[in-house]
Amino acid sequence: KSDLMRQFDSQVLEFMDSLIEESASLEPAPVPAVFSPPLSDKERSKLSELFEVNHIRTIYHMFIALLILFILSTLVVDFIDEGRLVLDFDLLVYVFGQFPLVVITWICMFLSVLVVPYSLFHTWASHYHESSHGTLWSLLLGSLFLLYQGLGLGFLPTFVVVKNSFPPASCFIIILEQVRLMMKAHSYIRENVPKVLALAKDKSSSSPVSPLIPQLSHYIYFLFAPTLIYRDKYPRNPIIRWSYVASKLLQVLGCLFYAYYVFVRLCIPQFRSISHQHILTCRKSYVICVSLSLGVLVLFLAFFAFLHCWLNAFAEMLRFADRMFYKDWWNSTSFANYYRTWNVVVHDWLYYYVYCDFLWMSKKRFRAAGMLLVFTMSAVVHEYILAICFGFFYPVLFCLFMCFGMMFNFILHDRRKGPIWNVIMWTALFLGQGVIICLYSQEWYAQRYCPLQEPSFLELLKPRSWSCHLQTNPAVDS
Repeated sequence: KSDLMRQFDSQVLEFMDSLIEESASLEPAPVPAVFSPPLSDKERSKLSELFEVNHIRTIYHMFIALLILFILSTLVVDFIDEGRLVLDFDLLVYVFGQFPLVVITWICMFLSVLVVPYSLFHTWASHYHESSHGTLWSLLLGSLFLLYQGLGLGFLPTFVVVKNSFPPASCFIIILEQVRLMMKAHSYIRENVPKVLALAKDKSSSSPVSPLIPQLSHYIYFLFAPTLIYRDKYPRNPIIRWSYVASKLLQVLGCLFYAYYVFVRLCIPQFRSISHQHILTCRKSYVICVSLSLGVLVLFLAFFAFLHCWLNAFAEMLRFADRMFYKDWWNSTSFANYYRTWNVVVHDWLYYYVYCDFLWMSKKRFRAAGMLLVFTMSAVVHEYILAICFGFFYPVLFCLFMCFGMMFNFILHDRRKGPIWNVIMWTALFLGQGVIICLYSQEWYAQRYCPLQEPSFLELLKPRSWSCHLQTNPAVDS
């Protein structure tokens, strides 16, 4: 028996040794450090990974087939109603109206962000060590930077948009770029000022301050890069795949036409047909169902077009290697995880420059207050964008953020696991998107059905859809 056991042990050891040698031979050779590493799995966008699976790519094909059906149904309905094919894109022409003025406004915004923050920081950093009144010098240039953020980037673009009555899509371009550039300017100053202050505190150091001032080329690259966190250097890819860039831009264009046909076939016919006296009650249940399906499609289209296609196209053109613009938010079982993974680009900015800085100023106390500050800032900025672009104040999104968003953030927290919580998260997300589409669409047409000649400030704040039917009922009855 002892001989049999020794023979068995020797065979097992030989088998394990051969297995280890075989696995070692299968390992890839290390890449030399002098070459730029290729994109690793963790740096690629999640959808890029998922689309390599045939089953997931089939779902993408199903959405393309649905777009084809929307196009065919629109052509058939137009042929039946008009007796001919009507290739009319009046809606796209309207929403992207005044485009030359949009381009001029954007160029002015970009040039101002290119010149003012960089010049202010360069001036401050160059003279901070030499000045005997460093605090006053910092307050002066800091005040100039805040004044520029508030007036140059905050007020002037908004004034141009409101004064010229930009249509919705053109307005979204300017206001979203306004917010993006303000966040980038803040990040540039926030990341570089502590370096100069740290050098000033080190009395023993005789190092010049000029190496701490970023090169202008680094700043220009940051302004175009798909990130809101400034770094002097980013991971870069060795080549640009122009075919990949073209495919992503074509997908953005496809999503644009997808949204056009969705609104033409599902949204506009339902809300435009609502008469004056029935602005709130006409076919309410049917309109709500349409809004739910429309809200889901708009959510998917916005996510795919911007967070996946648009950002990946710019990242590829700039050889920007980190493509983690979003994570697998669709698998979230809590709203806390959804908020962290839906838009990683904005989440990182809010986390580092709002939440972490608030904790640093409060000496790591009041974490709940820091979270409330993040929610409030996000809700205010979202509502500001919608109010300016739609031309009316109707704080539906703000209330959903501050009420239901905060509540679900604590109720559906990270300790909630299991498929049922993912179902609850998706249900709440669908309902929220449907409410937003339904109420904002009603308010949009109420603003046109019941215009006010000389509205007071309080009347501007009051939703028009609440009283539109009351104004028109007497006229209808007569």
